[in-house]
Amino acid sequence: MVGTTLIELRNHIEALASDDGSYYLVCGRTGERPIPTSGLRFERRVIAQSAARAAEQYRTALRRYDSRLPYRDLIVCQDAEPIIESDSQEEQPPDATQWSLSEPVLSGPTPDGDRQLVEFCHSVAAAVFETLCDDGYRSVETAVMDEYLELAETVSDPDDLCLCLLESMAIELDTQLTQTEQANVLSRAAARLPSPEPADDPVAATFARLQRLGLLGAYTQSPWSIDFDEGVRSVVVEVSEYALSARDGRLPVLPVVLDLSRRQLDWSLSALRIAEVETGWQVTLVLERDANVEYSANVPILSGA
Repeated sequence: MVGTTLIELRNHIEALASDDGSYYLVCGRTGERPIPTSGLRFERRVIAQSAARAAEQYRTALRRYDSRLPYRDLIVCQDAEPIIESDSQEEQPPDATQWSLSEPVLSGPTPDGDRQLVEFCHSVAAAVFETLCDDGYRSVETAVMDEYLELAETVSDPDDLCLCLLESMAIELDTQLTQTEQANVLSRAAARLPSPEPADDPVAATFARLQRLGLLGAYTQSPWSIDFDEGVRSVVVEVSEYALSARDGRLPVLPVVLDLSRRQLDWSLSALRIAEVETGWQVTLVLERDANVEYSANVPILSGA
């Protein structure tokens, strides 16, 4: 199973890493640090080169299920200037004079326009596949890929295939797991992704990031409603041009809950409600101080807003 392969390769790469290492890996063409080496450093150049080869195998395993996963020409850098994490905005790569080419490990075409969105989709997929396998949900992992491949046969635009992956993943998680199980899987999957910068308003930070990635066109957020006695707070966000499609009266919200789960929340997400409005979708998020965390990756659409 792909999840088993990904876990073994990630564990190998992380075992090579060192907290105080001076070497790290970036894509020589984009300056990004793609999964699964984002945020990792290595003590010696030869160790970093070994990690690059393992990263190639990791991405090849994931590419078996979606050929749209971008190729990365990984190179070894030492003590670089500011770098680009895979979920950051466009920046210039580090000074090329500080780069040193490792043994060639990745090659092939990389689409430019949707680079960050495609990388995000596959980062999410890898994290969820690993977690499903690690938690013993092999049947769910298989069902996700079967559903995705069935959807992919009906999609004429290859640029949309990565979105199909998120949609199929949300559908199968919702179909085969309870809300508590889904919340646990997504929380553990989120922990495998790079940690975000602290934000005063994590909900606003999540929707701003999804907007930058192209998963939604625009959004507006209401003021927070807070009941300190009950320990409950809620907020309403209206989004337009959401990239994932509703099916059978439900809307996939996997990118929302996964990105929100990776942020350090003082209040736990206890409910997420969806209603269709003229401009798109109305998303109501309810957070509680002491909540049994239960939510779905594929949410029923309420009638009326």
